[in-house]
Amino acid sequence: MSFTFSSLGGMFNHRFPLQRVHDGQAVAAGREAPVNDTYFEFGTPVDRWNRAGMFFDAKEYTTAVRILRGLVTEAPGHTAARLLLARAYYHSAQLGRAETELRAILDRDPVESYATLLLGRTLERQGRDAEAAPYLRLAAAMTGSEQD
Repeated sequence: MSFTFSSLGGMFNHRFPLQRVHDGQAVAAGREAPVNDTYFEFGTPVDRWNRAGMFFDAKEYTTAVRILRGLVTEAPGHTAARLLLARAYYHSAQLGRAETELRAILDRDPVESYATLLLGRTLERQGRDAEAAPYLRLAAAMTGSEQD
């Protein structure tokens, strides 16, 4: 598969193959292989962080999760990566996993206000309103906002 790139009044007209991360044997045999997990592990942590953010912003939450799990495994104390992973779990309705990540954040950083709010919302979404209430009150107090 390829596409044509033309710009500057036709000054450049090149055909670039669309590349995927392939199984080496399939490529050697001239076949196109499906994308594998190597794509999600490829690049520096910063590359993967940016890629995860791109997928999250595009509302491709399960794809963002695949990338973020590796980042969190490599750097378990990186709050931003773990929080984005929790958010991706939340938005993809993996509420138990979101709760686990949020509790891990709050164990490490009890004053992380967004994690506190999201844990309250996660518990609410699971129908656990009584458990959610203290987190929602605490988040409102931390941010100075009114509780819904």
